[in-house]
Amino acid sequence: MKSHGEVAGGGPEGLYERLKAYEGRLATVAGVGKDMVNEPMIRHWCEAVGDTNPAYRGPDAIAPPTMLQAWTMGGLSGHTDRSAAQDELFALLDGAGYTSVVATDCEQEYLRPLRPGDRITFDAVIESVSDRKTTKLGTGHFVTTRMDIGANGEPAGTHRFRILKYAPAGTSSAATSSTGRPTAEKPSAARSSGGKPSKGRSGADGRAVGRSRAGAAQEESPAAPGPGARRPRPVMNRDNAGFWDGVAEHRLLIQRCRGCASLRFPWLPGCQACGASEWDTVEASGAGTVYSYVVMHHPPFPAFDPPYAVGLIELAEGVRIVAGVTGVPYDKVRIGMPVELEFLRVDEDLEVPAFRATGVTGAGGTMTRAGAGADTATTDTDTGAGVRAAAGAVPGGGAG
Repeated sequence: MKSHGEVAGGGPEGLYERLKAYEGRLATVAGVGKDMVNEPMIRHWCEAVGDTNPAYRGPDAIAPPTMLQAWTMGGLSGHTDRSAAQDELFALLDGAGYTSVVATDCEQEYLRPLRPGDRITFDAVIESVSDRKTTKLGTGHFVTTRMDIGANGEPAGTHRFRILKYAPAGTSSAATSSTGRPTAEKPSAARSSGGKPSKGRSGADGRAVGRSRAGAAQEESPAAPGPGARRPRPVMNRDNAGFWDGVAEHRLLIQRCRGCASLRFPWLPGCQACGASEWDTVEASGAGTVYSYVVMHHPPFPAFDPPYAVGLIELAEGVRIVAGVTGVPYDKVRIGMPVELEFLRVDEDLEVPAFRATGVTGAGGTMTRAGAGADTATTDTDTGAGVRAAAGAVPGGGAG
């Protein structure tokens, strides 16, 4: 959908035509992976994501197919084989006011397995630049880059990566003038009343690039979410309906395969271990530890008050779930920290799981202790909204 301010010819001063001119231009020429495919990186990847597939171990090991992009990454020192075209394209977008960026999605095609010792080469091309789009994040252009990856001179796969370069909604960057640069936006009703303007977010996940949440130790807390700001709705479908039914009853349910008794989370239609489709559930005890975590800072979203911590919580039952970590300031969260399950009511029709650091009081929102029942809900007063994870990062009932 083109924004209403776009003029004939593709945008202010023909910006779109200038952007389209970069389609088909090479972004990387004759790139070479900094490391050959190797067992240590495969092992680290599998440990990080909890993948125990035996195909990735032993003398005949292959690399997990989804590592395809990992072998092309430049690391902290960056790429030395990137052409000027991509930098020029991004500079043109920055100059037009589209200074923010969010990764939206990627697509991969696998042509042959990668094995330890393979030398990775790649070429990348700017495949497409969209016309101007208006999303809840803001107005901007989607840029898709295609990378063709080889191994020892043979085609190994294709990786398409799409980003949105945009001017955030609700800020002075959200509207562009006839010069293609941002113009000041009139204060919204939310800003006039002292809150943040309603900004929304796109359905793109935001993986990846999202940040935010408040802690008691932060130096300066942003304004509270604007009136009526609502959290993104989690995805609810027939595959995970039972999970959300359990949440409504303040129970965290884990699927158990009836074929091999393996526990799995998030909820899936079939067992990853044996392929059986029959399952029942067990209720989690609520005890867990922080297996890993991130602190979310940017971009801001309505109903979230950055910075805040989102944890990958390892439950006592052995599965993992992504959820907000409450009860401690965001900068005090630590790997291995014991936590316990709570439920956070974020608005009139959404309640989500959260995990509170054990033995620590404080952290905002209306929380119900797991197993305590709705009539014993307690209200905490420390840090405001606590869980972006269950409303955004637990769309399928969690993340394993």
